[in-house]
Amino acid sequence: MRRLFPLLVLLAFASVPLWLRDQYLLNALIMAGIFMLAAMSLNLLLGYTGQLSLGHVAFFGIGAYVSALTAVGFTVTIFGYEITHEPWPPVVGLLFGMIAAGLCGYLIGKLAFRVRGAYFVIVTISFAEVVRLVALNWVELTNGPLALSNIPPLTLGFDWTGSITLWKKTGNYYVVLFFITVAYIIIKRLVNSPYGRAMIALRENETLAVSVGISVTRYLVLAAVVSGAMAGAAGGLYAHYIMIIDPMIFMFLNTVTMVIMVITGGKGTLAGPIVGGLIFGMAPVVLRAYVGPEVQWILYGVLMILIVYVLPEGIVPAIERWFDRSAKAPTKEEPPLALEGEVRS
Repeated sequence: MRRLFPLLVLLAFASVPLWLRDQYLLNALIMAGIFMLAAMSLNLLLGYTGQLSLGHVAFFGIGAYVSALTAVGFTVTIFGYEITHEPWPPVVGLLFGMIAAGLCGYLIGKLAFRVRGAYFVIVTISFAEVVRLVALNWVELTNGPLALSNIPPLTLGFDWTGSITLWKKTGNYYVVLFFITVAYIIIKRLVNSPYGRAMIALRENETLAVSVGISVTRYLVLAAVVSGAMAGAAGGLYAHYIMIIDPMIFMFLNTVTMVIMVITGGKGTLAGPIVGGLIFGMAPVVLRAYVGPEVQWILYGVLMILIVYVLPEGIVPAIERWFDRSAKAPTKEEPPLALEGEVRS
């Protein structure tokens, strides 16, 4: 039954556009799904290697800007040479955004994984701030604070093969669901492979793992590359769905949102970021119908504190423990029927 459960959940999510007629709620689910994908990428670092990245939004923003600029086109002057790029199909931009974010993950991994703990956190935050300042001040390329607009929606296919432009929310919903499914499969196969077991060993006891020959840099950089590429994919989906981005995409609140989704759902679990992303992605939408903006964020914080206080390991580990206890609970056997002439004590 446990093996079928993810498939049943996938089918349930796939059926949502068939019965949900409220486009506002469908839009909220799409946005929650995009941040769910970003949270899954962060969970690969935080949950399986034990490294907290508070600059993870940098990969998200890099994927968004690279994908958008590839699809929109640009003209920029570098060292006196004018470079012009003609617009390419958005699906190519999405691929380039993933590659660029993955490469940045490799570079940051090589530099930052030589340090640990608070030093690693400082490096990731600094990297995110540098990228934000580049997006803000390189006006010729990014339009700076004026925002990069006219980003085309995601198009599936090419001119010579036939293509479908995702103008409607239903198409975008299924594309986001597809990326979440692929990311889930990749992460599951990775963490169940020797590479994943090495990452978990480094998280649990780095000194012992190194003593048996596990390379710290090799496996942690691998996690950073895969995590960065997935976050870049989430950023690209965000850019082509919203169709306008500005340097505010790098704001620290986006990283905090990802961390909240991972911690409350259950770090180091496959389903944790999905559960946390669904709850905290939809909570503001649900609360908006009942309370004002100020109270919304108060209740949002209270909900987070309650979950962390009551379920310190997260929602998914708590549910798994409950099912395990239910499965192992001894059943009371009925006493045998007394034979004729016998009396039960």
